[in-house]
Amino acid sequence: MSLTTKQRAYLRGLAQTERAIFQIGKDGLSDNLVETVNNGLRTRELIKISVLKTVTTDLKELAFDLSMHTKSELVQVIGRQIVLYKKAKDPKIILP
Repeated sequence: MSLTTKQRAYLRGLAQTERAIFQIGKDGLSDNLVETVNNGLRTRELIKISVLKTVTTDLKELAFDLSMHTKSELVQVIGRQIVLYKKAKDPKIILP
């Protein structure tokens, strides 16, 4: 499922008030992190992830890889924050 521009804008607005619930450190992507993010997406649908300054890889590349591993939609990369969305079986967020 690909998000439209309007849906992305709506999700960015929702994510603005959310706090980051995960942090990615110098180890980067690991199987444990991917599994934890997947669990977070199942619970919340929309999550914000903070990337620490110790990460040496490109942030957009890291965000894209994480979205591919979790089969989620990359909503936004802004600063050192990544926003991901994955529609749940019983959706809590109704997209426009």
